[in-house]
Amino acid sequence: MTKIMIVDDDTQVTTLLGKLLTMEGYQITAVNDSSKAHEMALSVKPDLFLLDLMMPDPDGFKLCRMLRADPNFLFTPIIIVTALDDNDSRVVAFGAGANDFITKPFHASDLVDAIRKFTV
Repeated sequence: MTKIMIVDDDTQVTTLLGKLLTMEGYQITAVNDSSKAHEMALSVKPDLFLLDLMMPDPDGFKLCRMLRADPNFLFTPIIIVTALDDNDSRVVAFGAGANDFITKPFHASDLVDAIRKFTV
């Protein structure tokens, strides 16, 4: 079973995404405190990350860079799921190592399709 770690400081978002992705057959770990995400990832060893960008320190950009700097997650897909919809945020996110970028609000099928691109 594919393990997905969702990192978002909004518990409603992690709960909603968790329910959706569990119904799709994924094993979910939700982290609402970005400062604990890297440590949690080391124990969970997810197959894919969903990261919000607008979080307290570290924000999603910094967390993405931290994950990419760790050899354990060098090739683990990272999908940014954020309300930021500007080109600069996309450029910085991809520069930090993100594999995909989805803007909130989104259709559930678009998110599932993006995940399948990296987990099939």
